[in-house]
Amino acid sequence: MADIQGKVVVITGASSGIGAVTAKELAKQGAVVVLGARRKDRLDALVSEIEAAGGKALAVACDVVKRADLEALVAAGVKAFGKIDVIVNNAGIMPLSPLSELRVEEWEQTIDVNVKGVLYGIAAALPVFEKQGSGHFVNISSVAGIRAFPMAAVYCGSKWAVGAITETLRQECVGKNIRTTVILPGAFETELGNTITHKETAEQMGHFMQVAQPPQAIAEAIAYAIGQPAGVAVNELVVRPAAQFV
Repeated sequence: MADIQGKVVVITGASSGIGAVTAKELAKQGAVVVLGARRKDRLDALVSEIEAAGGKALAVACDVVKRADLEALVAAGVKAFGKIDVIVNNAGIMPLSPLSELRVEEWEQTIDVNVKGVLYGIAAALPVFEKQGSGHFVNISSVAGIRAFPMAAVYCGSKWAVGAITETLRQECVGKNIRTTVILPGAFETELGNTITHKETAEQMGHFMQVAQPPQAIAEAIAYAIGQPAGVAVNELVVRPAAQFV
């Protein structure tokens, strides 16, 4: 049996895509979910849906580029439920373009959300986990974290960084009863493509996404990692559509 019942799970980027589907899946399996995203109206609707199905959820407006927001998100979970067991650092953006376009502002946004957002989540949760003597970080990377692609240099770099940060955190947490997992999704149906403003790249991504699958598979991968016995850590999972070549 999965060890999920009663766990308090914080999820960033929970207003859509992988985050929203994961919230519903974990709540269905008995977790209490603390949901963070900028779009509070969507979070409130998701909380209502989860509660109508018999689950427990809390919504907190949160922008992961603001360290104080991550601290407030984690603190809200602790205040409401007395602990947090897991943080899923899921929020991300993907404004792809060739480097020659010099879209430096988009590069900076990518680093702020995809790298600093994960680091801020770690900074908020790690002291809580250390005080509790237990905890679990689940960081969402991408197949772009193990493969490099044209038009995706900064995105790939950000996702490689997530993998490196997670592995280093794993090593530093050995003996502390704190687990780490990095999930590397392939082409799944999310709103990431909406952040691509470069026309030619958006068109190519549209072709790539023809093999995309619903994000339920990623939610179940996250649940699998969280649900392992306390002495078992699933450190890395790559999940692709079967039809995806790269």
